[in-house]
Amino acid sequence: METDHRPWGCYTVLADEPDHKVKRISVDPGKRLSLQRHRRRSEHWYLVRGEAVATLEDREVPLRPGEAVDVPCGAAHRLRNTGKMEAVFIEVQTGEYFGEDDIERLADDYGRI
Repeated sequence: METDHRPWGCYTVLADEPDHKVKRISVDPGKRLSLQRHRRRSEHWYLVRGEAVATLEDREVPLRPGEAVDVPCGAAHRLRNTGKMEAVFIEVQTGEYFGEDDIERLADDYGRI
């Protein structure tokens, strides 16, 4: 398994199949993912460590270990680590395409728009 490092933390692809993709995503304290949406997939996020807030369109969903949130295809979303330790979640993608080029960034703390 290969880990890809990003300005907010890292992710490791655990499974990459024709009908789904699974990632383990680690977000550093005080960091957040870009506000983004996908045209060709939906996601299910299951928090396993730390504390986080998921943004889904115009609402914020606090998450603790063992809690999950569903991200519908086309919905603007991001995850922010609100704790003092890394926040780790498992992301299960379903849909028709799982490439990184299906990310439409709407806002980004790291100048990647």
